[in-house]
Amino acid sequence: MIIAIDGPAGSGKSSTARVLAEKLGMIYLDTGAMYRAAALAVLNKKVDPADKEKAAAVVRDITISFSGSIIFLNNMDVSLEIRKDSVNKAVTPVSANSEVRRIMVDCQRRIGADQDIVVEGRDIGTVVFPGADFKFFMTADIRTRAKRRLKETTDDLTLDEVMNDIRRRDEKDSSREYSPLRKADDAVEIDTSTLSFKEQIDKILSYIQ
Repeated sequence: MIIAIDGPAGSGKSSTARVLAEKLGMIYLDTGAMYRAAALAVLNKKVDPADKEKAAAVVRDITISFSGSIIFLNNMDVSLEIRKDSVNKAVTPVSANSEVRRIMVDCQRRIGADQDIVVEGRDIGTVVFPGADFKFFMTADIRTRAKRRLKETTDDLTLDEVMNDIRRRDEKDSSREYSPLRKADDAVEIDTSTLSFKEQIDKILSYIQ
């Protein structure tokens, strides 16, 4: 079984997908963290994230793996590093790179080929797993999303700064040529702005169980 959860930054998809996977006894795949790890690898190599060929060359030679909620880049725990503001800025051009996305999509499909997974991202229900058994698209108002992101970051940022960054990310994610962020026609939309975390989980479970 494949459960696809898409949505913009801060919509609650990552935490929801993680707990949902635990409750259902399934594997959790955080594709957003995968792109962040790829962006971190590009930065570590001193490559301009906007340089498509060089960025793709870096990503082609890395390994990304998970152990629960911990993500490893070339066998090193980078769970905290990928939440830095520098990675937040670099992940947009890196994730918009068509060759990088091809590499990541191939990797994600291999992971989901022979096991039950809850997978979240921005193009899961439309590109990575268009035939997923269940599809959900999570949204929330921008202030709520910014507050959530502010709790995650290790940088000293204001709420307004985070909101502006999210606006830029939303625009670029939705307008990119390759795999833009959009709701699949057959996805269930869930607005988490006023829902408690338990309510988010229960609402999704009501469609699955």
